[in-house]
Amino acid sequence: MITKKTISLDDSNISSGEVILIDKKTGVSSFYIVKKIRGITKVKKVGHAGTLDPNATGLLVICTGKKTKEIYKYQDAEKVYSGTFYLGKRTETMDGESRVIEEKPYEHISNELINKCVPGFLGEIKQMPPMYSALKYKGKPLYKYARKGVNVDREQRIVTITKFEITGVQLPRINFRVNCSKGTYIRVLAEDFGKALGSVAFLESLRREAIGDYSVDNALDIDEFESLYKSKYN
Repeated sequence: MITKKTISLDDSNISSGEVILIDKKTGVSSFYIVKKIRGITKVKKVGHAGTLDPNATGLLVICTGKKTKEIYKYQDAEKVYSGTFYLGKRTETMDGESRVIEEKPYEHISNELINKCVPGFLGEIKQMPPMYSALKYKGKPLYKYARKGVNVDREQRIVTITKFEITGVQLPRINFRVNCSKGTYIRVLAEDFGKALGSVAFLESLRREAIGDYSVDNALDIDEFESLYKSKYN
């Protein structure tokens, strides 16, 4: 595995099969990181174990070669996220990247109310997959229907949240940290939490801190990986 603790890179291992921990910056897609690593290493078989939206940051587990067959292990592992909910506004895509479609007061929200609502989001909970997601319907991602203004009937999914902590409150912002199962939509969590508080909300920022036993603290950013690789093989 290639992490910040890596002393050297073994080119033969990357070609045959390696796990690389990358700390994705904001503004780039998960596919961009995969494409970048393909270009740096000249290895064709490269994949990631779980997409992060372009404006989200944090841990990407990248697999090369034969290790791509083990991607499912990381996809199925528990994830840890931190971020910020923004209260009083609801957006089309449930994040800060689209227009506001609803506004509601949030001044009534107290720390006591926030703490009272947290337990309702622990354990097995139901979530409605958002229209702006990569979930497929009749072979097409839902977001393609959403962009055309078409709403598709979806079924709620059961996901598991093992830990949900409020790490700071400075209204209209609430900072949080959550441990959750595969398939959990943090954007949906933001919107549903806003409703539980008697308001509306969207996900303002998101960072993936861990996947299973792997932490973003041990991850390289893509520039560090490229510099490390080129210093050895170019």
